[in-house]
Amino acid sequence: MRTYHCFWLLVWLGHPHQSSPTPLSKRTNGFLDHPKVLDTSRNSKEELHRSKRSWMWNQFFLLEEYTGTDYQYVGKLHSDQDKGDGSLKYILSGDGAGDLFIINENTGDIQATRRLDREEKPVYILRAQAINKKTGRPVEPESEFIIKIHDINDNEPLFTKDVYNASVPEMSDVGTFVVQVSATDADDPTYGNSARVVYSILQGQPYFSVESETGIIKTALLNMDRENREQYQVVIQAKDMGGQMGGLSGTTTVNITLTDVNDNPPRFPQIGAYQFRIAESAPPDAPVGRIKATDADVGENAEMKYSVMEGDGLEMFTVITDKETQEGILTVKKPLDFEKKRQFTLKVEAANPHVDPRFIYLGPFKDVTTVRVQVEDVDEPPVFSRPAYVLEVKEDVPINTVIGTLTARDPDAARNPIKYSVDRHTDMDRIFNIDSGNGSIFTSKPLDRETFLWHNITVIASEINNPKESSRVPVYIKVLDVNDNAPEFAMYYETFVCENAKAEQLIQTLSAIDKDDSFGGHKFSFSLAPEVAGSSNFTIQDNRDNTAGIFTRKTRYSRHDMSTYLLPVVISDNDYPIQSSTETVTIRVCACDQRGKMLSCNAEALIHPTGLSTGALIAILLCIIILLVTVVLFAALRRQRKKEPLIISKEDIRDNIVSYNDEGGGEEDTQAFDIGTLRNPEAIEDNKLRRDIVPEALFVPRRTPVVRDNTDVRDFISQRLKENDTDPTAPPYDSLATYAYEGNGSVAESLSSLESVTTDGDQDYDYLSDWGPRFKKLADMYGGADSDKDS
Repeated sequence: MRTYHCFWLLVWLGHPHQSSPTPLSKRTNGFLDHPKVLDTSRNSKEELHRSKRSWMWNQFFLLEEYTGTDYQYVGKLHSDQDKGDGSLKYILSGDGAGDLFIINENTGDIQATRRLDREEKPVYILRAQAINKKTGRPVEPESEFIIKIHDINDNEPLFTKDVYNASVPEMSDVGTFVVQVSATDADDPTYGNSARVVYSILQGQPYFSVESETGIIKTALLNMDRENREQYQVVIQAKDMGGQMGGLSGTTTVNITLTDVNDNPPRFPQIGAYQFRIAESAPPDAPVGRIKATDADVGENAEMKYSVMEGDGLEMFTVITDKETQEGILTVKKPLDFEKKRQFTLKVEAANPHVDPRFIYLGPFKDVTTVRVQVEDVDEPPVFSRPAYVLEVKEDVPINTVIGTLTARDPDAARNPIKYSVDRHTDMDRIFNIDSGNGSIFTSKPLDRETFLWHNITVIASEINNPKESSRVPVYIKVLDVNDNAPEFAMYYETFVCENAKAEQLIQTLSAIDKDDSFGGHKFSFSLAPEVAGSSNFTIQDNRDNTAGIFTRKTRYSRHDMSTYLLPVVISDNDYPIQSSTETVTIRVCACDQRGKMLSCNAEALIHPTGLSTGALIAILLCIIILLVTVVLFAALRRQRKKEPLIISKEDIRDNIVSYNDEGGGEEDTQAFDIGTLRNPEAIEDNKLRRDIVPEALFVPRRTPVVRDNTDVRDFISQRLKENDTDPTAPPYDSLATYAYEGNGSVAESLSSLESVTTDGDQDYDYLSDWGPRFKKLADMYGGADSDKDS
């Protein structure tokens, strides 16, 4: 704490004793008529040395919600430097200074201009200072003090929620926690009982209760049953001032729901047995009917599990549970037969899978009912003795041979006669047929195992009295093999023998195949045909492994004598009956090298040894083709060279300019350049078409005004045009030709000195002075000469 020579004197009015550093324990509604001022300066009668402040003096208390008409008096500031002569003024700053709190600058009295709300702002911090009016300097250091707002009970308790929602299990014990409500009071909790809240229940008894201090709501009644009442509305009151009279209060609503527990066992509402009817043709898993046990519980506690407990239909029926409706669905387990059993009796049980151990004493949580099922007779289709038939037949059996018999019967008690038929969609070639009366299947066409090994057909059995009642069965017919195919070569054999071959030389190995089956494996034998066996140039050696070799019988063969040999070979099998065939091997005689590699098998090469080879012939043919192509190209080039260009001479080039070096007249000779003459229509009409121009269309010349005719220019141009039109070497029509025409002469005639020599007399050139400045030099030259001559 700082030490000052002078300090402020603060007075708090409102109690009959002096202000103290701590607030009073009791509020008052006013202030004393004669406020006391504490004067503890050095000039005071009480000698209190202010070397150190040892107590709090800078705190005021002000009552909130002041309802008086005048400003509320707060306290008084006074400095020990104030002599009472009005030389000092007091200044106030800080929270609300000048607006909420004002001070009399002369006396130091502080007042509040309006009523205050503690809940809005409980403490105001201000600063005070005493200033000399003349100098404007402070006589005391700035001092800070606090104004605290005393609370009054002006706020009612408010709940944190307008509506509470809670739940509690049904059948709960008394005192089971439900929910806790909470209310707050904006008043000062440290002062009095304004913020002390007490809870009480206004609505909801005797089912629930609330703890006054905590706001915890509990059950108050035993065995509350959800099935009797599920919803409860409880109203709770919160009152301040500890619940005393005059306190403010607030209320809230609590909606309490009793949640379900499994305290109700399932029960079948039907007293007697369930009766159902089902057709004997019903397939497995077909529904028969539905049963349902009722349960007052909900949700998981009302779930059911159905099962067949006993009865003569235990193996024929089963029951499943519908999870959505909690019903039991009785279904067919096995096919029914009216002719065997017409009625079944079942015991079906419904049980809760989720049982609460607390309520087992209310059980048992299951129930049993009786179900009777009546089987109804229907007209059923015929039934075959087997689901499928497999028959075998040899491929060589004659037509109309019976290969098997099918049987079907009418399962109904009437035992209607049956008619059989073959589904022709499965036997398009009508290879098989069936006796419609006894179901015997027989062949109607020859069979060939090598073409079709299996035949899959469908046989239809239908009642004669009711053809719509029919059934089908597959019949698989296997064609058995018989040895009806002779063996044959595995491939076409064409081999060769060298001219220099030796005797007993192997030239080809043969193998054979047989389309028939052989369970023990095929065994073929090879031999030469009897008609060539003694005279053949080759022999056959059977290798006893279904192969045979062809060997030469002699040494050396000649292409000139025989170029090709056809060797017949007989192949036989060992099945019954034995089948054999004669196959032919083609053997060509060829020229070979010493290692036996074939060089040529062409017989013509031997007959004409001096002839050209094939390669030489091909080379000659290529040369002839190349020569022909060369000639054609040369002729084409010669044809292109024969085309002459239009312009032959060096000067005869397109767009050349033809220059006629004719000199025109003098400055006055305007006739030589009279452009009107070039536009003379008569001159245009005299023009002839040029032979080097091939115009696509002729354009009519545009008429121009008639100008003065100049015969010299016209004759000159006409002459030049004719010369160019008749000249075969003239340039093309789009070339430019220049016609330079000098004219007849000028007005001044010739000024040449050559002409003056021919004249006899002297000429007078004085007229040159009249021609203007441009002829001044000539006038001086010729005029001056005459002067000299005269002198």
